[in-house]
Amino acid sequence: MKNALSGEKSPYLLQHKSNPVDWHPWGEAAFEKARRENKPVFLSIGYSTCHWCHVMAHESFENPSIAALMNRGFVNVKVDREERPDVDRVYMAFVQAATGGGGWPMSVWLTPEGHPFFGGTYFPPDERYGRMGFPQILQQIENLWRADRGRIESEAGRVLAELREESASRSSGDSLDMKWLEGGRSAFASAFDARNGGFGGAPKFPRPSALNFLMRGDEESRQMALTTLRAMSSGGMCDQLGGGFHRYSVDEFWHVPHFEKMLYDQAQIAVSLVEAWQITKDPFFETTARSTLDYVLRDMTHPSGGFYSAEDADSLLAPGSDEHAEGAFYVWTRREIEALLSAEDARAFCEYHGVKEDGNAPEGSDPHGEFTGKNILIEIREGGEPGSLAASREILLARRNLRPRPHLDDKILTAWNGLMISAFARAGRAFGEQRYVAAAARAADFVMEQLCRDGDLLRSWRDGASNIPGFAEDYAFFIQGLIDLYEADFQIRFLEMAIELQQRQDALFRDGDGYFSSRAGDPLVPLRMKDDYDGAEPSANSVSALNLLRLSRLIGEPSYEESARKILESHSIQMDRIPSAVPQMLVALDFALSPPSQSVVAGSRNDAEPLLAELSQKFRPHTAVILLDSPEAVEFFGRNNPAIREMKPSKSGSRLYLCENFVCQAPVAF
Repeated sequence: MKNALSGEKSPYLLQHKSNPVDWHPWGEAAFEKARRENKPVFLSIGYSTCHWCHVMAHESFENPSIAALMNRGFVNVKVDREERPDVDRVYMAFVQAATGGGGWPMSVWLTPEGHPFFGGTYFPPDERYGRMGFPQILQQIENLWRADRGRIESEAGRVLAELREESASRSSGDSLDMKWLEGGRSAFASAFDARNGGFGGAPKFPRPSALNFLMRGDEESRQMALTTLRAMSSGGMCDQLGGGFHRYSVDEFWHVPHFEKMLYDQAQIAVSLVEAWQITKDPFFETTARSTLDYVLRDMTHPSGGFYSAEDADSLLAPGSDEHAEGAFYVWTRREIEALLSAEDARAFCEYHGVKEDGNAPEGSDPHGEFTGKNILIEIREGGEPGSLAASREILLARRNLRPRPHLDDKILTAWNGLMISAFARAGRAFGEQRYVAAAARAADFVMEQLCRDGDLLRSWRDGASNIPGFAEDYAFFIQGLIDLYEADFQIRFLEMAIELQQRQDALFRDGDGYFSSRAGDPLVPLRMKDDYDGAEPSANSVSALNLLRLSRLIGEPSYEESARKILESHSIQMDRIPSAVPQMLVALDFALSPPSQSVVAGSRNDAEPLLAELSQKFRPHTAVILLDSPEAVEFFGRNNPAIREMKPSKSGSRLYLCENFVCQAPVAF
């Protein structure tokens, strides 16, 4: 039996198309059915590579008796959180407020008007883990709805009003202040794990926005970021064979990961690694960045250039098996390694990567014994890298590629592609690797060709574009990618597109204090929220504030800087009281408080290339780079800055103009 999900594009929704649950996609039809039948809505939100989403699906949604309870008492709606972040954001705010926590799968019960009245995350099929069984919850809610619907609806309306009030922007009225930067550094320092890297205890999540902020601070702050990046990159959270990073570490040592691989993690961590290399010139950071980007090119790139969303944590234990296990694709027994390598090479490989006969999971990190006798490859790095290591890795990688691969979520999201474009552009320019810049340009062209409709962005693509309009984060992240791509490739068309999309973002999402996450006019989403938390992904407001500042410094448009400052001022309370919640906003604040700085290179592209390469190898986060290599470029940048028109190459080659606070030094000829 197929339900109403069989015509959807989302891999997550399609995973549930044959459930005995009568699932509906998010839309008016489902809510009209709930009103007509006087039933509440059961809303289940997740994504296709979510481990506990798979568990709840297998235990409950594939169970005919539980499905019968769901179908009898509720109109059941499935949402892919990656397709509809606006829906996810509203109901996650409710679940967090109601329970003190959140996560996926998210389970929320709504009135037919979309107002939430009960929610949680994973529910087991019977009472366990200290949680009531899902069937008992279904029966209780069905009974309460029949007996006291009026009280439930009244309470749901009150809760929604509180959420609306809580989401409103609040400004302290203070001017932008350096003390907020100092407060942010102090907050992260107090949570820093000096021994293992990272902040706080287990589990440990990569949070590149925090690293971005700290690398713009003093030496102590930079060392916190660099120590964390080294630890992450040496541990099991980094795929030591295939490149790329898993979602998070379950232990404090970055050793045992949750094995999911998300595109947004690859993108943001790669940028942090590039910045770490620019600061230190340590080849370790360049090597790790390259392995991450090469993994994305190899395993997460559509033939036409867009980037896929994620790879699952789970995979089949063996070809032909019907049993899945988390990390099965990645872990090794020592005996497997010894069977593939010579005795000497196996010994060297196992010593370097911490491989043990009985498995290497740290004590307490594997409570269910999933990795008993198995090894998660880490880098011990004592005594240098054995000469045979590269060849041994290739042998093991080739063998690993014969295993059943984890599920690939092959939808292409505009926002996450924007983040990945930034990573390829910045790495390509810093490392002098043109194929990375080319990958960024191909992905940008893919988005502009496949995910732009009548000047607006769409959210996702899978065998064709969806009809889901883009959200503020799609605009913000893609605009950031286009700005980074201009400063890597210096094609003005990318900057022109960034400006057009910025104007469209302003029209669709902006009010006086910043950006709503979603556009107005959707009757099914009961609350427009302004995202201000820089978590696994940065908030649209944080990224937009920096985008506006960068555009202002590139093209000399003061209104952009004014808009950015209003966003920063509207987040002054968060930056003052809980700076660790908004590190990417602090990055924008740091940029705003720094003197305007431009490096303008005048000359042909060929003549200017050595100079551009030298500039890109330095960590200069507050400086815009402009190339005047054609009359069109001079005209474009000279519209708002007449001084640009007087910047010309020398007779013998290129000239560099260093400008700060709108004053330029004498040009330097090259």
